[in-house]
Amino acid sequence: MERELLLTGIGGQGVQLAARVIATAAIAEGRSVQMFGSYGGMMRGGNTDATIVVSDARVEAPPTVGHAWSAIVMHDQFAPPILAKLIPGSIVVVNTDVCSSKPDPARTTVVEVAANEIADGIGNRLAASMVLTGAYAAATGLVSLDALAEGISASLPSYRQKTVDVNVAALRAGFETAPRDLAAAWPAEVRA
Repeated sequence: MERELLLTGIGGQGVQLAARVIATAAIAEGRSVQMFGSYGGMMRGGNTDATIVVSDARVEAPPTVGHAWSAIVMHDQFAPPILAKLIPGSIVVVNTDVCSSKPDPARTTVVEVAANEIADGIGNRLAASMVLTGAYAAATGLVSLDALAEGISASLPSYRQKTVDVNVAALRAGFETAPRDLAAAWPAEVRA
């Protein structure tokens, strides 16, 4: 099994952290992972994307992929190129608080999550990326919630370790909002 995940948003939303947490969790579960992050010239407000390839064997696809079976969309400002790479039957987790456009529901399964609202309820809007990460884990079954929770501490720099608890709470809240393991319902060519 080899799976591709594309993440997109604007700088400062936590896209790169979400990618690192997912990659760290997949590695902890014994999978091979390649990750590539890219972002514009400014830290906040510019384009930020990440690509993750997760495999049960050696990763064959480069981390810059032409197609993917899943995506996390934090903000739709830079989403069109990411959404154009999704294969039919893919799954997209969307932050409905800031995304006005949605992917084509005839081609994708869309999981809508009010990530900012949920993160606000936990006490930190900056944890919205972890809300979407938890929802993604529930919907795809790609990595376990426990591995993601452990990956947060490993992924945060030392000066941000005080936010581990709020990020884990956001992860769990996102997991609880999403439908479980939608990948099992995908066509065989998408699951393979």
